[in-house]
Amino acid sequence: MQLVHMLPLLRRTSTSLFPSILSSLTPPSSSPLPISLSKFIIMETHNSGRLVVLAQQLRLYKPPPTSDDDEEEQRMEESAEKVVAQVGFAESATSVAQVRPAERFRPKRAAVLICLFEGDNGEFRVILTKRSSQLSTHSGEVSLPGGKAEETDANDAETATREAKEEIGLDPSLVNVITCLEPFLSKHLLRVIPVIGILSNKKDFNPSPNAAEVEVVFDAPLEMFLKDENRRCEERVWMGDKYLIHYFDYEINDKKYVIWGLTAGILIRAASIVYQKPPAFIEQNPKFKVPSAVPKDTTLP
Repeated sequence: MQLVHMLPLLRRTSTSLFPSILSSLTPPSSSPLPISLSKFIIMETHNSGRLVVLAQQLRLYKPPPTSDDDEEEQRMEESAEKVVAQVGFAESATSVAQVRPAERFRPKRAAVLICLFEGDNGEFRVILTKRSSQLSTHSGEVSLPGGKAEETDANDAETATREAKEEIGLDPSLVNVITCLEPFLSKHLLRVIPVIGILSNKKDFNPSPNAAEVEVVFDAPLEMFLKDENRRCEERVWMGDKYLIHYFDYEINDKKYVIWGLTAGILIRAASIVYQKPPAFIEQNPKFKVPSAVPKDTTLP
């Protein structure tokens, strides 16, 4: 796009947002996908600028280092230590038994899309799904769009947006991928990477759920995952360590949902980062050990 076509837009842009917007044109090197200029202009045209400011804020977020970094992975292999995670909780370094690197359990990769948009009242909302009751795993549960990585995926962002298109018909071109959070470990021992993206114009998205995978597409206010309302929790134990699983009761369009486990844990973390404050309840995020060898069909409690 030529600069002359941008001038009317730049003149309309608030001077208070102008430095933020300019800086947002150049995402940091850690950004999972470059944000195109055309997508930026679409975002600024369709909303008041709150999403633009949020995008700039999120690009400054740097998740804790994980074993994805080559140097860290090499160091971990030499010392037989592993950066691990637990359902709904962030990864943390912890010691494991000394074993040869080739024998250590390595979770398969997956990614989910935390797709945020601005609601009618200016609040940030997130797109969720209720999984098909016919699925073999997590049937009937509320989840974020996403799934396992494929060899052809360039990165986690591509995995998340590809799966979102397959599951709910969300065109990847409508989503501005901003950043990735630290990995989580799912119940079935998948290494799940949450990818945060922004949908600048919700009206452009017409959900078309894949009936084989998704029963319902709905949305919820992100801030609810910081509040102690309609929430309960259960204490569980994994390899001798206690932790909490959170459950959020939610109702929209006369339908009731329970958002819990991994999905709740990821959204608690995302809300804490977006709103820059901790939740009004105890998360109880213990450090977990990952066994060096995992029997088939092992799941977290």
